[in-house]
Amino acid sequence: MNIEGRRILVLGGYGLVGIAVCRELLARKPREIQIHSLTEAETEEAKQTLLSETGETIISTSHGDIFGLFAAGSRDDELEAQLGQLRDENLPNYLLYKLLADGRPDIVIDCVNTATGIAYRDVYSAARTVLDDRKGGEHSDESVVALLEALYIPRLIRHIQILYRGMQDAATSVYIKVGTSGTGGMGLNVPYTHSEERPSRVLLSKSAVAGAHSLLLFLMARTPEAPITKEIKPAAAIAWKKVGYGPIARRREPIFMVKPEARPLSDRFSTLDPDAAELTEDVLTTAYIDTGENGIFSLEEFALLTTAEQMEFVTPEEIAQYLVYEIEGGNTGHDIINALDNAVLGPSYRAGLMRHWAMERMAELEAQGETRSVAFEMLGPPRNSKLLFEAHLLREAFGTMVAVREASPETVAETLDHLLRDRPRLASEVISVGLPIILRSGEIMRGPKVIVPADAEDIELTPELLERWIRDGWVDLRLSNCARWIERFHAIHHELTAIPEADSSSRYLRNHRFWDENKGIQPGKIVGWILSGEEKGDRVKH
Repeated sequence: MNIEGRRILVLGGYGLVGIAVCRELLARKPREIQIHSLTEAETEEAKQTLLSETGETIISTSHGDIFGLFAAGSRDDELEAQLGQLRDENLPNYLLYKLLADGRPDIVIDCVNTATGIAYRDVYSAARTVLDDRKGGEHSDESVVALLEALYIPRLIRHIQILYRGMQDAATSVYIKVGTSGTGGMGLNVPYTHSEERPSRVLLSKSAVAGAHSLLLFLMARTPEAPITKEIKPAAAIAWKKVGYGPIARRREPIFMVKPEARPLSDRFSTLDPDAAELTEDVLTTAYIDTGENGIFSLEEFALLTTAEQMEFVTPEEIAQYLVYEIEGGNTGHDIINALDNAVLGPSYRAGLMRHWAMERMAELEAQGETRSVAFEMLGPPRNSKLLFEAHLLREAFGTMVAVREASPETVAETLDHLLRDRPRLASEVISVGLPIILRSGEIMRGPKVIVPADAEDIELTPELLERWIRDGWVDLRLSNCARWIERFHAIHHELTAIPEADSSSRYLRNHRFWDENKGIQPGKIVGWILSGEEKGDRVKH
């Protein structure tokens, strides 16, 4: 993609890599760079830094937690936002969605260390507190809430859901992520840890979240109408932002010099003991190297970290160059999404051959038992079973797509109603697997347990709620849905008539031989067509 004249959102634009990326972008003259960082002070500092280097490019800013809500709510609101079901009407409540919907960037460059931001909430400490409470026979709402807030996977999945929907609605063309390996490219023997364990559980959680994140981006890259998705994952320390001399602070707290004094070792010891030594007013002052989000290191710490066979390092400018080159259509060899695409095992020729034999044998067994094998509701979601059963009932009532296409909605609805009353086993097969049937009259057939909704208990049934349930997993024999099936069969026929009858090439997947309209309705094929077309659930990579 040509970067000139584009709107680009840089998440984490204040950070070490973020600033390097912005500088690399400025040389390509984008229309606007939207810098987002956690705090307002960070975004303003980044803006002032870049304004001195830009010509025509607009530099805009925003700030806040991209994993949270647009407007701060209660802890319960935040938990519901992370753990509750995502509804379309709730999307504008999320900060990340608002950023995308309002800014409408052509390109999103994500330099946020997502894995650290999620995994360092430390589910282990939160779980330890709950476990200790349980052992002591106590119950603390605060400890339970803290554990819920620390859950990694729900937060990561919600982040990806919001990111995907936001970029879809903003018509974003390219998304590229600067990821992490979690250990700076080292293995399970990584010697850098702030824990008594080696390796630290929290550090490994960071790597686990980073891996899960990459697999979710891999899925997004395989999603039709999603932006082109790439990830560059440095496997080394990233440095540096500044070399300087001055007072040293750890976690933004100055390190005060301690007056050394020898004392007897007692039989009691505490990590924190204000009376153990006297602090002076002098702050530790020396040379340091600022590595951005990873903090500042001494000369010898930096020498240790970057020496041969240790973490070593890569510069943010190199990452920025690779990233921009990938956006422009180049192939750096460092996009792990492309690497995964080339390494995963996909559908095989052998499986394609054997599929035909398996289906042939199942059809023989169907005929022997005088039954139909339609849906057991193990494939999921229930909507798939609902569609399969609806197509099956049309097959039993009309035989072919042609017959359905030539009937009126009234005729289809009436015929299906008579079919179920005359052949009650057909209805029994549907409701026995947990799918209710709503009849033309509005009456319902159901079993003692239904799959949709999964958790209703004596709740008020509104028209909106009913329609949602019917769409998601109830077999619908009402007039409107009968008309919808007639429309579908017309659409299939229209696709077929657009194919030249003499064409025998490999151009068309669903051709005359595939459908064979007069042979009979084939529910699996038809629902596959629905999922690929109507539901936008088709596979784009094979």
